[in-house]
Amino acid sequence: MKSRILLSGIAFAALAASQAAAAELRFSCYQDGVECDAWAEQMKTFEAENPGTTVKIDVVPYKSIVEGLPVQLASGEGPDLARVTDLGGLAKYMLDISPYVKDAAALEASYGRTLAWTRVNGPDDKGIYSIMDQQTATGPYVNKTLFDQAGVALPAKGATYEQWVAAAKEVAEKTKTPYAVAMDRTGHRFAGPAISYGAKYFDAEGNPITVDDGYRAFAKQFVEWNNDGTFARDVWAGSGGATYQDAAKEFINGSLVMYISGSWQIGRFGRDIGDAFDWVAVPAPCGPAACTGIPGGAAVVGFKHTKSPEEVGKLLDFMAREEVQAAVLAKTKNIPANQVLQAKGIDYVNASDAEKAALRTFAESLAEFSPIAFQFQGYKNNRAIMNATVTRITQAIVGESTLDEALARIDADVKEALAAAK
Repeated sequence: MKSRILLSGIAFAALAASQAAAAELRFSCYQDGVECDAWAEQMKTFEAENPGTTVKIDVVPYKSIVEGLPVQLASGEGPDLARVTDLGGLAKYMLDISPYVKDAAALEASYGRTLAWTRVNGPDDKGIYSIMDQQTATGPYVNKTLFDQAGVALPAKGATYEQWVAAAKEVAEKTKTPYAVAMDRTGHRFAGPAISYGAKYFDAEGNPITVDDGYRAFAKQFVEWNNDGTFARDVWAGSGGATYQDAAKEFINGSLVMYISGSWQIGRFGRDIGDAFDWVAVPAPCGPAACTGIPGGAAVVGFKHTKSPEEVGKLLDFMAREEVQAAVLAKTKNIPANQVLQAKGIDYVNASDAEKAALRTFAESLAEFSPIAFQFQGYKNNRAIMNATVTRITQAIVGESTLDEALARIDADVKEALAAAK
């Protein structure tokens, strides 16, 4: 009888230990295309390598990530991990997985520039809080068919904004195309050319300075281009406040020669343009200081409140592996944040030649982006800078203020927003 009780006790203890070791991780995932579906396939391999740990993927709308997730996290609740884009804003909730990964130095080498976006605990913060699964980059597209029809050669890599704009204007005139150049109405898109013209955006201590000589130089040129008809003026002048506006439809219908937007448009252009005309992505034009766009993207992150930090760390370590990232990116048609894969390239599934070429162009451009561009993207209050930029520069374009007045108001707006944030 005693032996039977002893055996029962041993069996119960073994069962309890097994249950304690098991973990179900909840992963809130939004997708623009098939990102969550691609990750679901990879979770089978992770679960096979880590018996007892399962991953439940909850596919949610992007609005839930932007609006609902912050509320959950503020109350100490929510999923174990999620796919997010507001890296700086959510960083205070993120789990440092560096104690749980096999080789933190290797992750640093592969993802270092984007890891910095979530390190908000000061210059000595070496934690690993995020693994990017989608890198984006801003930059131009051009209608190559219109260039060919006009007999104008595409400017070579290293060409300046002035050279590109002059070429696009010549093409528009020769082909009677309505618009030469357009740029999305957002301070995010404005920042790339501004940095190329010399804008620093931050002082040596990392405090925002916004308007300096470089920023002023591009702002002056941009306002002039909008008012002399070179840029599609209504993209910026047609809206007020910080309202976003793009010019994708104009590019798709062939009424725009050159469009400054970003890599997230690749799938849309591949689908909607089809074989109507030849389009290409081109490297970021140059200013006196740089040839840069602005990086961005989505990342998978774990959260401090999880009851299974080690398992979350192991999962993110798995998701960062080169072969795993390559398999997911091949299906999602996204640019890798992994710098090794940026150099190697991805064999994209079911992508057209135009899409593949554009993906390569943006991926190669990222390696040459200015460090200021990465600093700007990772700054937790960059929204204040972007909103002030688009609101006040538009006022200068439409004549509601002089350029000098607009620039003075930008600095005042940013200072006021930072004071409110504190």
